[in-house]
Amino acid sequence: MTETRPKQLRTRRQGVIGLGLASAIISAWLLTHIGAVFFYEWSSHSVATAPLLVVWSCWLYVGLFIVAHDCMHRSLVPARPTWNRAIGRLCLFLYAGFDFDGLNRKHHRHHRHSGTGDDPDFHPVGQPSFARWYLNFFLEYFSWPQAAFVAVISLLYVFVVGATYSNILVFWALPALLSSLQLFTFGTYLPHRPLPQPFTDHHRARTSNWNWLASLFTCYHFGYHHEHHLYPQLPWWRLPLARRKVPHQPPVDTLPPSGMRHRP
Repeated sequence: MTETRPKQLRTRRQGVIGLGLASAIISAWLLTHIGAVFFYEWSSHSVATAPLLVVWSCWLYVGLFIVAHDCMHRSLVPARPTWNRAIGRLCLFLYAGFDFDGLNRKHHRHHRHSGTGDDPDFHPVGQPSFARWYLNFFLEYFSWPQAAFVAVISLLYVFVVGATYSNILVFWALPALLSSLQLFTFGTYLPHRPLPQPFTDHHRARTSNWNWLASLFTCYHFGYHHEHHLYPQLPWWRLPLARRKVPHQPPVDTLPPSGMRHRP
């Protein structure tokens, strides 16, 4: 009884924080998206703000995907699997009309077969260049349903709501594409690329040495990628704590930090 109570409190706290952060990211994305796509007016005075809006929108797109990713691991609201599924579906719909269940299956394949030919995120042929691997990664996830979704929404934006093509391209299409590149670079390529130095265990993942702020802005702490593979039940905002408790590139038999259960 004494052990169950603190665990329930930790689970509830994680859910409250997770919901709060997810609400902030989704709300910020919606406000930025609506404001930029429908209300941004190009002029000699305002054009300087466009790059800042693109960078900000890109980071929020990454946030949408990271929230959905936590939902795949049921770590956003641990005690509410239906909430995880609903919020994950919302985030991926806003991102580009992705199918949550399909991406969920692929992501768990990635965890089971990380860095092998059965890993949907991995490029198993030879030593692929960054560009070739990214193209393979992009085509693995962005297929005709997403293209159709983007086309239909774009037409609705232009002919029903009255958005301009320039705003759609600059503040919707461009940040979405850049965010896929950001997610790939910091969440797939850098952690999982083969190097002369071998991986330390079967997770075949490396951890970055970014500080807290750089880690947050690059990919919501998913540069701490070995920790994520060691403890996939941890939400993104708890990865820095795991990074401090786990030695850099720990061996296979390293014990989990206190309160964390190892899941291969």
